[in-house]
Amino acid sequence: MPAPGSRHLTRQIVIAMLAGIVLGVILNRLGTADWVQLVLVDGLLYVVGSVFVAALKMMVVPLVFVSLVAGVTSLSDLNALGRIGIKSLALYLATTAIAVTIALTLAGIVGPGQGFNAGSTAASFTGKPAPPLTQVLIDMVPTNPVAAMAEGNMLQIIVFALLFGVAVTMSGARGKHVLNFFGDLDVVIMHMVEWIMRLAPYGVFALITRTFASQGLDILLPLAAYFLTLTGALALQVFGVYPLLLKLLASLNPLTFLRKMRDPAAFAFSTASSGATIPVTLRTVEYKMGVKNSVASFTVPMGATINMDGTAMMQGVATVFIANVYGIHLEFTDYLLVVLTATLASIGTAAIPAVGLVTLTMVLGQVGLPVEGIALIIGVDRLLDMMRTVTNVTGDCAVSCIVAKSEKALDQAVFDDLSAGSVEAATRRPLSTHSAS
Repeated sequence: MPAPGSRHLTRQIVIAMLAGIVLGVILNRLGTADWVQLVLVDGLLYVVGSVFVAALKMMVVPLVFVSLVAGVTSLSDLNALGRIGIKSLALYLATTAIAVTIALTLAGIVGPGQGFNAGSTAASFTGKPAPPLTQVLIDMVPTNPVAAMAEGNMLQIIVFALLFGVAVTMSGARGKHVLNFFGDLDVVIMHMVEWIMRLAPYGVFALITRTFASQGLDILLPLAAYFLTLTGALALQVFGVYPLLLKLLASLNPLTFLRKMRDPAAFAFSTASSGATIPVTLRTVEYKMGVKNSVASFTVPMGATINMDGTAMMQGVATVFIANVYGIHLEFTDYLLVVLTATLASIGTAAIPAVGLVTLTMVLGQVGLPVEGIALIIGVDRLLDMMRTVTNVTGDCAVSCIVAKSEKALDQAVFDDLSAGSVEAATRRPLSTHSAS
């Protein structure tokens, strides 16, 4: 199989996605015998897809921790770390606020849910309340770093890695030995990511086929207005807002950026998890887009943790949809409250599939809408979850590029080179290229 990062692998992943959609819809349409369901859908496809996602998740914690420590220690000016953090947080929150505003505006124009019969579904949904912002801030500091890594608590891992990296930097000659170890370990881990990438087409095919075999397309018809409104809002964010920000804030070519987003977009769509896509996102940002490791190792895991633009859009459109279904009129202040709540709810939200349904309960509660209305959209949420994860990951990459350009930590030649991105070539680079200079 061709080298990861090559155009051949990207083409294979896209073909695997399309083939999986076609086969999945065919299986759903024709119906499957019990043995086909047992052996193929819930057997082979389930095992292959689950193993692939597990392999990606296996790499998340070591990749984030090692890359972030290596990135922090490569900074000659620790003040730059504070600037990177402030810029990243401000951009992530700003894009989330823009996203939910677009979603509410578009939903207000289209009016999804008008004339919908709320009694047509017997489904129910019981959501657990999202933690308050104060608790999120307290939970950012790990009481046990090892437990945080075992549980995959990304915010705690980021905080510990930042503190550890700063301590290594300030330890002088002894710290250089630790720095060399993490530099070598970073290269080793990238080789492991390379192996997983070689299996990508098979994993993507299994995940997509099983999803569409179970969901089909018929479920979209009763909720077509909601589905299309949210899809349109997500498309505006990906192809409108992010390219505009890249052009205005970083003077980068949006078309080049979008062409290089194919790999992380495919992984995000198939896994529906920003967290599981971190290895691919980090590799793309660093090796294909030219963002230095000192920036990428911070902005990508941070984005996967707090940047939920697609989820915020779902919450905006779903709020209008549920309000229309139940005939509840929302005032302008309610819409402002939705924007604020959806933006803040994105902080500390786990980067896992369907987490938006959990945080949606908090948004609905803020404007007095019945939480039971979530049952109306559960049927189509899996497909929409896949699309909004693509939006989230695209936002992570865009913000990484913008922050890197402002810190003079972006290699313009790599960004402009459409053939850049071979992991084999990247892992042979000198360790000094991790520098932010």
